[in-house]
Amino acid sequence: MKLRIARSTSKLKLITEMYRAGLGLSILGSFENHAGFSGVMLGDPKNEYHFEFTEEENADSQSIPHKESLIVFYEPEPIRYVARIQDMKSAGFKNVKSHNPYWDDVGETFVDLDGHRIVICKKEWKT
Repeated sequence: MKLRIARSTSKLKLITEMYRAGLGLSILGSFENHAGFSGVMLGDPKNEYHFEFTEEENADSQSIPHKESLIVFYEPEPIRYVARIQDMKSAGFKNVKSHNPYWDDVGETFVDLDGHRIVICKKEWKT
């Protein structure tokens, strides 16, 4: 299976650049003015997931995500972890205290321009 995480935004260009720079993602595709929607798909062609951000013409796409609604990336390699944290900050993600203290113990939590949270976890993913 492949995974697409799709959500709306009213800041498509800014969110696209923020996620591209902060997470090192590439633009995999985009569309403009399709039935009143424009969008961008971001990801890494080598991985089985990507983000889709859409913006509806003449609509306010403001959502208020819960503090525990998280997207978590696991980066156990210390040098890459530190570099990713710096990339997130440089891209404009705001570093915030996590609602669940577990995430502060194992990584750093960031919030994007729309209030959605991303965690960069320094532990290895274990199923």
